[in-house]
Amino acid sequence: MSAANMKIITVVGSGLIGRSWAMVFASGGYNVKLYDNQPGLALNALNEIKKQMMELQEAGMLRGQLSATQQLALLSSHEDLQQALQGAFFVQECVFENLEVKQKLFRDVERLVGQDVILSSSTSCLVPSAVFSSVQNQSRCLVSHPVNPPYDVKLVELVPHPDTAAAVMDNAHILMTEVGQVPVRLRKEIDGFALNRVQAAIIAESWRLVQDGIISVQDIDLVMSEGLGMRYAFIGPMETIHLNAPEGLGDYMKRYGEGIQRLLRSFGPVPDFFAEDAETVVSEMCKLIPNDERHLSARRKRRDRFLMGLARLKKDH
Repeated sequence: MSAANMKIITVVGSGLIGRSWAMVFASGGYNVKLYDNQPGLALNALNEIKKQMMELQEAGMLRGQLSATQQLALLSSHEDLQQALQGAFFVQECVFENLEVKQKLFRDVERLVGQDVILSSSTSCLVPSAVFSSVQNQSRCLVSHPVNPPYDVKLVELVPHPDTAAAVMDNAHILMTEVGQVPVRLRKEIDGFALNRVQAAIIAESWRLVQDGIISVQDIDLVMSEGLGMRYAFIGPMETIHLNAPEGLGDYMKRYGEGIQRLLRSFGPVPDFFAEDAETVVSEMCKLIPNDERHLSARRKRRDRFLMGLARLKKDH
């Protein structure tokens, strides 16, 4: 894939994830066509992107080698799908998580693009074989699952359809790396991909510990943010245990493997997040951070500010 003669990327959907993808691709110097079938939404999204880019530039956190003005010049808004897809070599879908909507969209997209155009979905919970079931040429399809917010958290999970060509995975990996993301490849599809499966395991045990009266909501969050998260922000769980024994991973398991197995056998069943007693967990969380727009918005801004700072720290090291 030569970026020199294939510079157009189409982003379908102008919500939070679509706007973030548009910013990421523009930061890499790509012309980005942002499409939304709802009148005015894509144009409104460009105005929001302009505001964000100017703020990021002022804070010294704008990504890429181009100025905000130069990146904004690469963006255009569209309400006609055929016009939005013209000339694109890569299509990133960002519509809401509804299987039938995504399937129909990709049927429409396939009719309007050439055979070499890569079709990519941002889905976080639908496997590629379902999303692309109506596509004729499934060899050019994959999921590129970002982490919210994608501009600050750079991981992208690349998940193949069973028929995805190796070259398509390679080209997607090259593109994501080029625009500053950190792509990881799954070798085959699985429900939840990798990130959400690991996240679900953490959520489940955290929920059980709170619901069983072992620890508070506030303190279980501190276990992660001031404990495990301090390491995991820079090295993952496998490297962590590899470094925590004199002779590495094999030595770690010889020392601690039986203890880990004992703990795993003690884990409770899958929590019922909708049971009556689940309200105690929800109530405890809402006492810490009320679930109204003012409080949640302030905490999201705080989260994003911290993530930008962490991204800068990781970049500098």
